[in-house]
Order: sequence, then C-alpha cells, then structure tokens
Amino acid sequence: MAAPGPGLTPAPPPPALLAAAPDLARAVADWLRHLRAERRAAEHTIDGYARDLRQFLAFIAEHRGEVPDIAALLALGPRDFRAFQARRRGEGIGPASAARGLSALRHFFRHLDRQGHGQNAAALAVKAPKRPHGVPRPLTAAAALATVDEAGSLAAEPWIAARDEAVLALLYGCGLRISEALGLKRRDVPFRDMLRITGKGNKERLVPVLPALGASVERYLALCPYPLPAAGPLFVGAKGGPLSPRIVQRCMETLRGALGLSADATPHALRHSFATHLLGAGGDLRTIQELLGHASLSTTQRYTEVDTARLLAAYADAHPRARG
Repeated sequence: MAAPGPGLTPAPPPPALLAAAPDLARAVADWLRHLRAERRAAEHTIDGYARDLRQFLAFIAEHRGEVPDIAALLALGPRDFRAFQARRRGEGIGPASAARGLSALRHFFRHLDRQGHGQNAAALAVKAPKRPHGVPRPLTAAAALATVDEAGSLAAEPWIAARDEAVLALLYGCGLRISEALGLKRRDVPFRDMLRITGKGNKERLVPVLPALGASVERYLALCPYPLPAAGPLFVGAKGGPLSPRIVQRCMETLRGALGLSADATPHALRHSFATHLLGAGGDLRTIQELLGHASLSTTQRYTEVDTARLLAAYADAHPRARG
C-alpha cells in the first residue's frame, strides 16, 4: 500500500488485494482513517496494521471458502483464529510479528464494535504468542565515541563525512531513533540548548543538545553543497534528496568492519548506548524515559538489566573470590 502524502487520508488496500465484501471493505477504510486522523498513528504502523489485516482476510476467505463480510467476521470462533496463527507459524513468522498481527486484529474488531457492528469475543480472547525477552546490546562508551569520530573520516567527500558524523553524533548524543534524526528540518538548526523531537505516535519531547553536537551539525551545514530550504530535510543524500536510513545503516556496517565491532553495533545500538551510559552514570530512570520518548517506564527498565549485567561482569572479572 502506497504511503499517503502529508495530511492525506490513507487509501484502503485496492479491492483486488483485499478479500472482503463491500461492507467490510468500507469498514477497513474507515478504520485506517481512524488510525491516522484520530489515533495519530505513525505511517509505518498504519502500513503494518493494514498488511496484517489484509493477510488475515485472505486467510479467512481461503479457510471459509468465501469472501467474508462483517457478519461473517463477527461469527468467527476461536478455532478460526488459532488456525490463522498456525498458518503464520508455518510460514516462519516470529513471535514479535505474530503478536503485532494479533494486536492489529484486536484493534480492528474493537473498531467494529465501537461503530455499532457488533462484538467478537473470540478475537479479544485469543492469546498472543510469548515474545522473547530481549535486552538491549549497547556499545561501550569508548566504542560509541570511536564510532562517531571514525564516521567523519570514511567518506571521500568531506561534506558527506561531516554529515555521517553529525547523524551518528545525534543518535548517540541525544538518543534519537534514525527516523527522528532524519526527520529534522533545516529550520531546527541552530539547536541552542534543547531540541524538540517528534517521535512515535507524533508525541513530542525535548532533548538537551550538547555544544559539541551543535558544532558537528554546523560543520556539516558549512560543507553541504546543496541549498537547504527551511522546511526541507536537514540531512540530504549525495544527490540532494532526503537522506535514506539505509545509507546510515551502511555507514555503520562499514564502521563495524573498521573498528572490529560486533553485528550488534547498529545505528539503533547508539540509542541504546545513550540510555545505558546515562543510567550507568547515575541518571534517573524517569528522566531517561522522557529523553527516549518511551510511553511506558517498563520499556526503559530494560536498561537496568543491561547495567546490572555489566556490574556483575565487572565483579566476576575483578573480585578474587569470583576468580577462585
């Protein structure tokens, strides 16, 4: 499904791709409008939810032998949902993707209920697969700093080298996601002391900016050969268009080889490193939550596990009794 332009309502999947009767197709289109206009969901979330629902409807059409309408969907029982989950597992879908797909279905069925179509208790009662408990893998402080510094010496074009260094400096120095760093506009500079970031779900937060980070971005701007309109992207690619996240990922891949880092050293690992190093230096968990833009404190609490693991490893390496 093509991504809608700014301010536009996302179009429903084309009828040829949506196994749904007309009434159900209209309900799907209304749900997508609700996600964007009222829930203010991110575009990649809307695309993912639409894809998950499209796959579910295609399965139900095959499973039941007919294209479903709203009444057919509301009549589905636990076996239908379990059969869909079994099909997904057979296709090699991991627990995280399966859980997201189930979340999309639940959200859609709740929407049908809110719109007065009726409720399907089975859709809300089916259990999501357990997700593996992942712990962030940050870089050491020395490796994170070396990554940012080395980025400024890789590219042959000085302005591109300065750009890469500035982007990675923001990921580590401000704990930004790639999408947040590449979503910055030219008018956002100079940063001064604080930077207003629009994160997931269009939620805004303020992030402090160290002078060294501002200087890094200013160096890039001084060398950039393209005029940058105030409302245009701050970071641009080699041909002057918006910088692709894939370019940043490739830069990190090159840095991994140059610095001998593990495969865990990704752009997002710099954000993990930002949080872990703040926590290790005595940062308050609630403050780190606000800086990262986490909706739930439980998400931020994962970093306490990382820090505990680091302390235990240091203890095991240094204490005489541990060696014995």
